[in-house]
Amino acid sequence: MDRRKFIKNSVAFGLGVNTGLGSYKKLFGMVKDDKPVYDLVAVKGGEPDVMFDKGIASLGGMKNFVNKNKTVVIKPNIGWDTSPERAANTNPILVKRIIEHCYEAGAKTVYVFDHTCDEWGRCYRNSGIEHYVNAAGGTMVPGNSESYYQKVAVPNGKVIQEAKAHELILESDVFINVPVLKSHGGATLTMSMKNLMGVVWDRRYWHRNGLHQCIADFATFRKPDLNVLDAYAVMKRNGPRGVSVQDVISMKSLLISTDIVAADAAGAKLFGLEPDEIDHIKYAHELKAGSMDLSGLSIKRIKI
Repeated sequence: MDRRKFIKNSVAFGLGVNTGLGSYKKLFGMVKDDKPVYDLVAVKGGEPDVMFDKGIASLGGMKNFVNKNKTVVIKPNIGWDTSPERAANTNPILVKRIIEHCYEAGAKTVYVFDHTCDEWGRCYRNSGIEHYVNAAGGTMVPGNSESYYQKVAVPNGKVIQEAKAHELILESDVFINVPVLKSHGGATLTMSMKNLMGVVWDRRYWHRNGLHQCIADFATFRKPDLNVLDAYAVMKRNGPRGVSVQDVISMKSLLISTDIVAADAAGAKLFGLEPDEIDHIKYAHELKAGSMDLSGLSIKRIKI
């Protein structure tokens, strides 16, 4: 898809996306050379924004991930037309705070999108995410048209060798993945890797061809520069949509890592499962998309 068409289509939806996108040469992000001290930060006991403040500070601040005048794309889970207390989507306050940190670090533009399961306009509004993104100065972008997606190769995939990925994932300088931890009937859990289904066009292909392997395969393609796993309120059953607030428990937790597999391994344990009980975590570890061996990682634990 040509960029002019992308801009034209976005404006037609009333979103006003500007032309400040990077180039395909920026595919692997703009993380600075100095590696964060910790492989994983686990925060517990605070509100979503406060926990993120503490967690990102432990990794040297957002400036270690976002350089001045760069474009950032944030991918929360906004898949469902439900209110925040149902915990089917990422906590909107967390999304807002991440955007604010990006701008404080000097970001030029911060885009937010998801290829939603329910009607995208209602998902954006009723999740609360659109409101908080606008309040933080971010730009909501649709993911509902195939014209936004470009064909890409996934050379390390066992089942998926190619996919159509949203243009923002390809053209933005920094990619921040912000999933919510919750149960899922097909994948057992929805976390960081599963959240990447919202950046591709044909999600049904994954369900038809071995969901766990497809999740792992795509995790080898475009690793997020940062994964922020929201476990403030966790849907323990009836996921991914949930039935009612009775499905949700308060955990007031947050996991942050540059390693997408480690983030999910820690998320599984937080949920009450072992990482090797989740097939896509095992498969992604085998594909070297990251490490599920938490014992070999440097972990910072923060209690508020």
